[in-house]
Amino acid sequence: MSIDTLNWKILKCLQNNARLSNAEIGRQVGISSPAVSERIKKMEDAGIIQGYHAFVSPFEAGYQLKAIITLRAFMGMLKPFLEKVKTYDEVLNCYRITGNENIVMEVVLKNQKHLESFIDQLIVYGETKTQIVLSHVIKYNQVRPIK
Repeated sequence: MSIDTLNWKILKCLQNNARLSNAEIGRQVGISSPAVSERIKKMEDAGIIQGYHAFVSPFEAGYQLKAIITLRAFMGMLKPFLEKVKTYDEVLNCYRITGNENIVMEVVLKNQKHLESFIDQLIVYGETKTQIVLSHVIKYNQVRPIK
């Protein structure tokens, strides 16, 4: 499916606030509410829109640390790790990457002891490197049209 200028405007509205009504989106982009609904449905069916989410602050939810952890898997341990990582509640995002490391994870933790315990679970699978996140520079940036 091709994303035309009007669909990009709708996507921008939804990325700013996914709780906007179709009528409000229609007012902002200049088309009727049913037309907005039809375009959104088509983008959902095409997999362009993959869901609607609430962003929860880990710090307000009681976590004190956010970290980026990379893992360089030991020989034969990558596939078992890829299954195990799905069970860790601490992991917000996990990416399989190229380069010296195989995995990058964004994790949230209660405190330093929790971090230590979590790393102890990971080192069975490979060598880890941990960076503590101090702050967000860009947070939930929008996907925009390719130029």
